[in-house]
Amino acid sequence: MKPTEERWTEIEHLPKWDEEFYDVYTAKKFGKWVMLKTLKKEYKGVDEYEAMIEKEFDTRYNLAHPNIVMINDFEDVPGIGRCIITDDVYGDSLRSLLDSGKVTPTHINKLKTQFLSALEYIQTNHIAHLPIRSERIIFTENIGNLKLIDVGFEQRPALTPEQASDDIRNFGAIIIETLDKSGISDPQLRRIAERCGDADRRYRDISDLRMAVENRHGNKLYIIIIIFLAIMVAILAWLSSPYRPAAPDMKTIEISDKR
Repeated sequence: MKPTEERWTEIEHLPKWDEEFYDVYTAKKFGKWVMLKTLKKEYKGVDEYEAMIEKEFDTRYNLAHPNIVMINDFEDVPGIGRCIITDDVYGDSLRSLLDSGKVTPTHINKLKTQFLSALEYIQTNHIAHLPIRSERIIFTENIGNLKLIDVGFEQRPALTPEQASDDIRNFGAIIIETLDKSGISDPQLRRIAERCGDADRRYRDISDLRMAVENRHGNKLYIIIIIFLAIMVAILAWLSSPYRPAAPDMKTIEISDKR
């Protein structure tokens, strides 16, 4: 085992990544880049907040999704204290991309697919969380994959209908802001996002929202039309074939009537 002095190197505070109760750092652990999340100085040693970070670790440690930052460990780091250790997700937040005018159609597409997939996973696992904001949506530096950070603090037997509905509303709000600030036109996605913000017409659940984003309702109607037309063609072909029912003999019918 390497000595503690070699375990942690290049520790650097990232103020722009700080959260309400936490300071965030980047560092190398045995030469591998990771990120550290620790209680702010004013909350360290306070039972309520110490229990909070432990509960967050317990909740998130078992999550496994390609678009959610994975937690690796919970340990003491020299000079910082007790930290949640996560994968390195250094990159640009959606907020910084919006503010710098660097959002591309690729980012929009990943919001439609990867962001929605992560939300569906969070809801399926009943993870209670703060509202997801553009600051917590990260596009990684090299590949540009979407990653959610700060995704939850408690796993419950079930989410309330209000919590599930809030995720859909927040998804719509993020999409509308992204479309507005980027100037990218996607009429179908905008209609979906506007419906997410309408309490009377909001999608029933994430699965319903996913179907709308993937245009599966339209595809289903298209398939029904194709099947109907295929059946009609088959009937017409059968009626014009030698195997169609023989027409009734009118003379036989007339004789029968006279009797």
